[in-house]
Amino acid sequence: MKIRILLCDRFPGLLPEYIPSYESMFMRLFDGLGMDIEYEVYDTLDGVFPPLDGNKDIHLITGCNLSAYDNVPWIKDLLRWIASANALNMRMVGICFGHQAIAQALGGEVRRASVGWGTGIRESVVSDEALEYFPTGIMRLMYNHHDQVMRLPEGAVRLATSDFCPNEAFSMGDNIISFQGHPEYVPSYAVHLLMNFAEDEPLSVRIAALRSIGLHDHDGSAVARWIVSRWG
Repeated sequence: MKIRILLCDRFPGLLPEYIPSYESMFMRLFDGLGMDIEYEVYDTLDGVFPPLDGNKDIHLITGCNLSAYDNVPWIKDLLRWIASANALNMRMVGICFGHQAIAQALGGEVRRASVGWGTGIRESVVSDEALEYFPTGIMRLMYNHHDQVMRLPEGAVRLATSDFCPNEAFSMGDNIISFQGHPEYVPSYAVHLLMNFAEDEPLSVRIAALRSIGLHDHDGSAVARWIVSRWG
């Protein structure tokens, strides 16, 4: 199995020393499944994209500090790439910004959410399809976002929902699965961001997020297994 990572941000200055690169977080996550997985990284933000050749690899679109609706050339190119890849039934996974970009590219709507910053570990209710991976019916993931998918593309199926973010996860056809949360995050990294790069956010939100990380495990590994099992 090959995962082609469409790198949409490098997060300069945000990564602690023990995380060598943003893409390494995804490699650690999927390597933890004990499977034979090959990786290829594309610097999407520099205009480098995987070939549109109908291959059956997994194309994972990462998080980003920008918005899927920003008037930025490489983001417009990414949205066009997503639409073209979908027309070829190529396999895609969206994570946070990537989740929003897939929705935006395929006719959904993304905008800044009035409920504010989503951070810490949040619970969402999953569909029957996900019960194999979340037997309690609840998925817990780490989050870090202001934008949300407000309207799903036509034909999308909601897979997870919460009061804070109705469209936590969705699928389209047999080639797309997408998540608002960050399965690749580890607790220490989430705490690092909250303690060092969230000064402009409400203190009450930061405290609640830190408390959630201390109280709950998150289901990043279950999400990774769900992704690869979809096409395994």
